[in-house]
Amino acid sequence: MEMSGSLTCVVVAVDGSEVSMEALRWALDNLKLSSPSPDSSFVVLHVQPSPSVAAGVSPGTIPFGGPSGLEVPAFTSAIEQHQKRITDTIMDHARLIFADRPVNVKTQVVVGDPKYKICETVENLHADLLVIGSRAHGRIKRMFLGSVSNYCTNHVHCPVVVIKPKGDSSE
Repeated sequence: MEMSGSLTCVVVAVDGSEVSMEALRWALDNLKLSSPSPDSSFVVLHVQPSPSVAAGVSPGTIPFGGPSGLEVPAFTSAIEQHQKRITDTIMDHARLIFADRPVNVKTQVVVGDPKYKICETVENLHADLLVIGSRAHGRIKRMFLGSVSNYCTNHVHCPVVVIKPKGDSSE
């Protein structure tokens, strides 16, 4: 890649999918950070869905005319604990990939909607490049969910590399 020499911050977004780990491997194998700067780093970013995103409920949808905006603390905290365990597992998996590499890798976990949080973090870090895996959703699911990689490609101000699943012929 031509721009290898000028990369000081490469964000690699990871989730629980194998393709996101492939994206991390690809970035580490193929991209060179600008060497003189100690500030140069790969940032492995994971967005932990907030409880309402994780549960697929928006806070206003309480049935049977209950008070709106009611949070069920035990439920929310159980989801948070569960999400945190998933996050830890994902980051441990990512660490196995970058642990023995002679490059500067930072990790960052943020909570929220992955689409928006990835874009926000990329902007905040003034990243030079975003590397993201594209999950193989069927056409219908993609239509409703909107693809995270698609959204980010259209909303971040830096180049984006999208890694597709191996052998993906779903297009």
